[in-house]
Order: sequence, then structure tokens, then C-alpha cells
Amino acid sequence: MSRVQCSIPERVSLSRRSPAQSLCAIAIPYLRSLLIAWLLLLAGCATPDRARDPTPPVEIPESTWWRVDNDIAAASLAATGPARNYARREMEGWRRRVQARTESDFIPWFTDYWTQQWLAIKVAWYKLGAEEGTDPAVDRLASYLQDQYGERVLTPVAREIDPDVVRSESTMLYIQILRERLQGIPWHYGVPEEQFARRLEDIPAIALSPPPTHGASLDQIVRADPIDRLPAFVALNARFRKAPGGGVLPSEARISPVARRASESLVARFGVSVGAGAAAAVVGGVAGMAISLGAAGFGAITHEKERPAMEAQLRESLNATLGDMWQSLMEDPAGGVMAGVHHICGQIEGALARASAQPIELDPLPREMLLPVDPPFGEDEGQDQDVTDDSYRESPSLK
Repeated sequence: MSRVQCSIPERVSLSRRSPAQSLCAIAIPYLRSLLIAWLLLLAGCATPDRARDPTPPVEIPESTWWRVDNDIAAASLAATGPARNYARREMEGWRRRVQARTESDFIPWFTDYWTQQWLAIKVAWYKLGAEEGTDPAVDRLASYLQDQYGERVLTPVAREIDPDVVRSESTMLYIQILRERLQGIPWHYGVPEEQFARRLEDIPAIALSPPPTHGASLDQIVRADPIDRLPAFVALNARFRKAPGGGVLPSEARISPVARRASESLVARFGVSVGAGAAAAVVGGVAGMAISLGAAGFGAITHEKERPAMEAQLRESLNATLGDMWQSLMEDPAGGVMAGVHHICGQIEGALARASAQPIELDPLPREMLLPVDPPFGEDEGQDQDVTDDSYRESPSLK
């Protein structure tokens, strides 16, 4: 009896568990499964990713590229306008300053009595050193006046407005506006940025002589920051500064008439001075000094009477010279303030024109076909028949 009583409670306790014990029995396998899944997830994260299949490039129709090229050319042309307006505004200020300094410095210096005396001595020296049959006084005086004009007028004005700096800044403004206008082109036509960048890389923007660093593509100049440190850009500005038309000195065509009139007048005046000096040397003493002072006084009085006409002639010539210089600095593609813009814009337009030129494919010519040969007039019918049969056999289209 006691064994039976002891076994009954055991069976009851195994079959009737408490709710907590049942929950634990269910949760333990679930937690085990969750832990295994978590470990598998961590192992998956630790393994390197598979190499993804490369995305095939987007195919852009050739007609779309033509429209893209047209927009690039239009962007370049549109950027030229603001750059030109900036250059013109700066050079107008340069012109006003040059004209004002010419009036305040160069004309008073040139027409001064003692300057004229000194120039007369220089002209006489030029003539004494010239070979027989030559007269280099005009050319040498013109060169001297050019140097003086540069030192007294152009160099001080360049400290305020330098045409070389205006050229560089105009080119940088053009590139800045071009960069802004190019940014919207790939989005407008649905062209990926990588393909658009390769398109710009194929378009030359700066093309100078070797080394290769003196050349740059359109992609390079629009991505360069700052642009004035790009080697090709630096070489471009240096090239224009060295160009024959890049200087701002007055041309000899304009300054030579001034020098010629001055030379003729100075030679005549120098002859009078020589005569007075010779007379003073012969008389000597106080009388000779009086002759020299009288001649100098008479020369100064005569000079002051002639000075207004001299100033008017000089002013007219120098104003024409200034007009030539300003026009050259604005328009000359070899050294003007827009030379950098003209170079880059020309390179872009030329490259796009070559890219858009498509070869014309002509249809093949039709195959040659031999026609029957007409028999000679007057032959008999039998001979006519033979010739006709032979001619048909020779025709490849009737075999």
C-alpha cells in the first residue's frame, strides 16, 4: 500500500505542471532558435559582400549628344558677353586715367622750354653719330618719346588698372560663368555625370605648345579651383604678355609724326642756339655772357608764344595714339584684354564643329550594264542576227 501511495503523487506532479513551468518549457526552445538565427546573422555581416554586377552604362543617342554639344557652345557664347562688358568697363577707366595723366604730366613735360633744349641736344647728337646719307634722328627720338610716355603715363596708370590683370580677370569671369551654365546640361538631357565629364574631357580649352601641362581640357578648366593656379592658365596669360601686340606702348606709326615735327623744329632751334653760342665765344667776357643770356631769353620768349600751338598738335597726336592703343587692347586676339576668352572660346567652338561634322555616306553607284550594239547600216539580216546574239551574250544582266 505504501508503494502505491508514493507513486501516485509522482505521476500527478509530472502530468500537472504549474503555468510557469509550462511557459519555461516553451520559451527555452524559442530562445535557442532565436540565438542561432542571431549568430547566423552576425556571421553573414562578417563575411565580405559579393561583387555586384556592374551596372551597364546608359546608352545616349547621338542626337542627344548633338543637342548637348549645341548647349555647350551656347554656354560658351553666353559667358563671353559678361566677360567683355567687364573688360570694357575696366578699360574705359584705364583710358580716362591715361588721358588725364597725359594732360597733367607728359604734355607739360614735352613742351617745356628746357625739355625742348635737352631734346635739341639729343637730336643734334643723333645726327652727329649718323652715317653719311642716313638720318636716324626721327626714329631714335620716337623711341625716346615712347619710353618717356611709358614711364610718365602708362606705368603709373598700370598701378591702378593694369591691362594684364584685366585680361586675366576677364578670362576667369568667363570660366566661372561657363562653369555655372554647364552644370544644368546633363540633368536637362538625362546624361549621367560621368559620361558628361568624359565629353568635356574630349573638348580642348587651352592648346599651347609643349610641354603637355600647357594644355587643358574643358573639364579641367571648369573643375580647377582656383583657376589661376592651373599651369595651362598661367602659361596662357604669360603667352599674351609676351605677344607683339600685347604691349601698351604707343605704336611708332602714331608717335613718329610727333617725333618728326619735334625733330625738325628742334634742329632749327638748335641751329639758332649754335650761332648764338659761337658769337658769345668770339666776343667773350661780359659781352659774350650777355649775348648768351639774350639769346636764351629770346628763345624762351619765342617758345612760350609757340607753346600753345605745340601743345595742341601734341594733344591731337596723343589722343589718336590713345585711341589706337585702346582699340588694340579691346579687340586684338593676340594680346588684348579679351585674348584669353577668345582663345578658349575658339578652341571649344572648333572642337564642337569637328565633332558635329558627320561624313556623308553616298549610295553605291549602279552596276554597269552593257547595252546591245546596233548593227552597221546596210548589213544583211543574217549578219545582223549574229551580232545581236553576241551582244546579248556579253551583257551580264541578260545572262
